[in-house]
Amino acid sequence: MDHIKTSYSESRNTPNGPITIEGPLPSSELKKYHFHEDLTAFRPAPKQFEAILGIADFTEGRIIVARTEDTIVGYVTYLHPDPLERWSKFNMEDLIELGAVEVIPAFRGAKIASGLLEVSMMDDYMENYIVISTEYYWHWDLDATRLSVWDYRKVMEKMMAAGGLLPAPTDDPEIISHPANCLMVRIGKNVPEESVARFDKLRFLQRHKYRNMREGL
Repeated sequence: MDHIKTSYSESRNTPNGPITIEGPLPSSELKKYHFHEDLTAFRPAPKQFEAILGIADFTEGRIIVARTEDTIVGYVTYLHPDPLERWSKFNMEDLIELGAVEVIPAFRGAKIASGLLEVSMMDDYMENYIVISTEYYWHWDLDATRLSVWDYRKVMEKMMAAGGLLPAPTDDPEIISHPANCLMVRIGKNVPEESVARFDKLRFLQRHKYRNMREGL
């Protein structure tokens, strides 16, 4: 499967001034900008920028950014699931994960995160993918937002819906360990039925495991 990358761009006005949302961008383009020092949700900003540059050059990796004239103030990443995760078990070329989405505090509330997902899906090539996002309440910034777990989940669902991702059932142990956790999914219109069937099996590995055990008795 060829991973075609065509960059898209959109300008938006915010209370803090105009921004550009664009991508996917290769590392050579990303290096032209300053990575804002408040992008620290996952690791210190310099380390996170280093990780993003690496993802950008993966064959399937996609980085979409929100930037002022010269500073990245938000981003979203897409790549194949980690080899150690459940979601990589079948090595599906047409399955990618929304790995991270982050916006600096000064620009939150301006629908930048939703904009990042919307621009991501402007590319018709995304219709060739099943896109997933695993949401765990312990990763949510509940302290800074002062939202309850359930209110944060509502905000998160609305944001993901901007990119066409909707909650989907699964028996993944981590996700079902708390009712606020969820799997978000978008199935592109060009994804073949056999891939959808494999993904359905992947979502319910425990069910298939026990069924096979019963049949083996």
